Amino acid sequence: MGFFDKIFGKKEKESLDKGLQKTKEGFLSRITKSIAGKSTVDEEVLDSLEDALVGADVGVETTIQIIRRIEKRVARDKYLNTAELNSILQQEIEEMLLDSPEQSYRNFEIPGAARPYVILVVGVNGVGKTTTIGKLAHHFKKAGKSVLLGAADTFRAAAVEQLTIWSERIGVPIVKQEMGSDPGAVAFDTVQSGLARNSDIVIIDTAGRLHNKTFLMEELGKIKRVIKKILPAAPHEVLLVLDGSTGQNALEQAKQFTAATEVTALAITKLDGTAKGGVVLAIADQLKIPVKFIGVGEKLDDLLLFDKHEFVDSLFSLEKNDHRSA
Repeated sequence: MGFFDKIFGKKEKESLDKGLQKTKEGFLSRITKSIAGKSTVDEEVLDSLEDALVGADVGVETTIQIIRRIEKRVARDKYLNTAELNSILQQEIEEMLLDSPEQSYRNFEIPGAARPYVILVVGVNGVGKTTTIGKLAHHFKKAGKSVLLGAADTFRAAAVEQLTIWSERIGVPIVKQEMGSDPGAVAFDTVQSGLARNSDIVIIDTAGRLHNKTFLMEELGKIKRVIKKILPAAPHEVLLVLDGSTGQNALEQAKQFTAATEVTALAITKLDGTAKGGVVLAIADQLKIPVKFIGVGEKLDDLLLFDKHEFVDSLFSLEKNDHRSA
């Protein structure tokens, strides 16, 4: 039983295995084909492995790094057989993924002593941002935390409506204003209300536009400034939500958002419906920002804390998984 199981239990591990099924089927089948009929890891095997990783949406730059790491192992150990390749590949991939102990949640305990702990959520429309906020609020509430939502995406009536539905569904309060209101004012009111309510967690939604990076930067900058007027250390976290099913497009979105604002953590959604889960490796490696949450299904509990060891373990698991979450 791994660290992940100790924190979350068997049910969450089964959800992870099931959610990554499509990705790992494609990933492992490509790797298997790349080493078929070979007894040692030679140049031809590495070339085939490189094609397999790129085909699994790991991305060219990250793939090159992985291949270089394996080449060093081959040069150092002189003789490696293909039976060892999966294990070596698993180790090298795990080492590339970041840990963030200073900001990691453990069973949705809040890192640090800040109260309220303010999370600013960013990401383009359609990536599952509002759903991720709702699921986060659910998890924090289930962990015994008081949660307040802020609907600062005031440019779309649907965004406020959707977040309101989530607040009612999971039973947490929300601060909102009319469509077209100043997002900074909503963020200010939310944090002020969080202080007055003695909330543990404040989660603020923001507009998902990316067509004008200058405007995005100005808008997010303003939201941060007004929050700091009340809580100088806030926001304590800027969480970027990405749709894993879009593969390399998610990586491009991440690059644009991180260029526009300081992102401290990532949530990658919709991994259960895609074979492109390898993009998690590319995003984490190229941006050097820790992945904190992954979405592996539609249920409330299918937003999981990311643990790199268990993620890679599930990715390389050979057995079929037909577990059903309760």
